[in-house]
Amino acid sequence: MALFELETLVAAPPSEVFAVALDPGLHLRSMARYGETMIEAPEGGVFTEGSTVTWRARHLGIRFRLRSIVFDVDPPHGFADRQIKGPFGAFLHEHRFEEHPAGTLMHDTVIFHSPFGPLGRLVDALFMREYMRRLIAERNTILAAEVEGRGRNLSA
Repeated sequence: MALFELETLVAAPPSEVFAVALDPGLHLRSMARYGETMIEAPEGGVFTEGSTVTWRARHLGIRFRLRSIVFDVDPPHGFADRQIKGPFGAFLHEHRFEEHPAGTLMHDTVIFHSPFGPLGRLVDALFMREYMRRLIAERNTILAAEVEGRGRNLSA
């Protein structure tokens, strides 16, 4: 299993960061350069406990579909999502939001493994872990900019 953790400081309260992190539109905006699209949206258009979604994307030149489920939704403290069908042997992403003097400290823990046993472990060690870490960091940068921009727009 490959594992990485990220922390991102966001200048907004946990409730706002939590809400934006559960917005399927934010995911699409943050992954636009990878051509990610939602081919099956969550019921009601937002992620809630038990929501499923199917994504289509191209990463590393490979087109794929990934179906995931959202669970352990605990506003505004966190939630998790995991792949239920897709390219990984397993994929789990835990999102936690902690109050911080400057706003919210967002914690991401990602645990995954590629398929194909020893070959998949080699792929994970050589580049997939770092690729996924950069992908989540990029998403977090866009999430922070969006949430912080909303706050500036409200005070203007």
